[in-house]
Amino acid sequence: MGWPIFDPTRHYAINDAQYVLCYVRRKIIFAPPIIVYICSHRLQKYTFMSLRPQTNKIKVCLVAISLGKGGADRSCALLSEMLSEQGFEVHLAILNDEVAFSYDAKLLNLGLLKKEQDSFLKRFFRIKKLKRYLQKEGITHVIDHRPKNNYKRELFYMNYVYKGLQTIYVVHSFKTETYFGEQPLKMKELYEGNLRTVTVSEAIQNKLATELNLNNTQCIYNPFDTAWKAKAEETIFPIKQPFILSYGRIDDDVKDFSFLIRSYHQSELWKEGVRLVIMGEGKDEDKLKTLTQELELTDYIDFLPFAANPFPYIAQAHVVALTSKWEGFPMVLVESLSLGIPVVSLDINSGPSEIIQHRKNGLLVAERQFPAFAGALRELFENPSLYAICKENAQASVSQFSKEVIAEAWTKLLTNE
Repeated sequence: MGWPIFDPTRHYAINDAQYVLCYVRRKIIFAPPIIVYICSHRLQKYTFMSLRPQTNKIKVCLVAISLGKGGADRSCALLSEMLSEQGFEVHLAILNDEVAFSYDAKLLNLGLLKKEQDSFLKRFFRIKKLKRYLQKEGITHVIDHRPKNNYKRELFYMNYVYKGLQTIYVVHSFKTETYFGEQPLKMKELYEGNLRTVTVSEAIQNKLATELNLNNTQCIYNPFDTAWKAKAEETIFPIKQPFILSYGRIDDDVKDFSFLIRSYHQSELWKEGVRLVIMGEGKDEDKLKTLTQELELTDYIDFLPFAANPFPYIAQAHVVALTSKWEGFPMVLVESLSLGIPVVSLDINSGPSEIIQHRKNGLLVAERQFPAFAGALRELFENPSLYAICKENAQASVSQFSKEVIAEAWTKLLTNE
């Protein structure tokens, strides 16, 4: 067996060595660790290193608005756990005092410094505190999950807060105005200074390449965690079954729960005892409840508050539905499939077509039309053979989004493999 090739641009650590590199007087010697022996006291310097990338010298800080109630927040929290498990020193800085998801990092909660009467000066001092924290902790890499729609603010972040650091910006939405603002070409110049721009779907990556000619991109999907299966066993208040579940932030301009309610009404599944459960909180709760009353569906639709652990509800659902107008990489679908629950989704930009295998793990509805979506919902209740196929394939269909696979992609990026 030949010796591995030594790459001088990589860092190596001594633990878990299969082979040892011995650097002696400008020569690299490869040997199994048992037979390496340095017998000369005249050697000026020597170093033992293994072929495993060294992660303990890389200090990563994840920056996010919060760890509150969104899929991007949950993914950021899960990323902190993955990187910690990979041996990185992980820090997490959030701008708002909202923590709903578990994480594994040293937390800088800048939201605790917010007062009722905020001001530009107070915001500046909080950002200055972030800058000092990054310096004090010796952070080497920043993974920034914040939306970025203000060029001057992001110029300040890049040239002051993150100066001298390796930066990775994560784009979580196909609606790129959220991350490039009204001056996308100017904002692009900032993104080009990143170590990488990570997109959560291939569709977003292609859009940035086509519309902005941004080429330092890499698609790394949001992962699921097998530990969610255990969380699904938590006891919850029982819901009358069977039911369709949809969950997320109650913002009808984005999630379009109104479309789902009207489709459910048109399906007439409620006449057959099938309920609709909408779980979440947001500005349009009253609007949706009013629509429910107008359609005389009050006795058939349940509105539940946000749950940091939605998995018991997912596991009890017959099907999970998604009717958003746009997404990035909808974790609602991955979370459901990982627990073996088939899904029905509109084929929106972006994510569903990269997750759903039509008629194999769920149904992908091409057009935003009530009859089409109502028919898809009915089919997964009235076609038991199709439902069985989708349910049988569900978990295996998302194996490429597993925590282990995604952790490896992040590790390779951060260690420059």
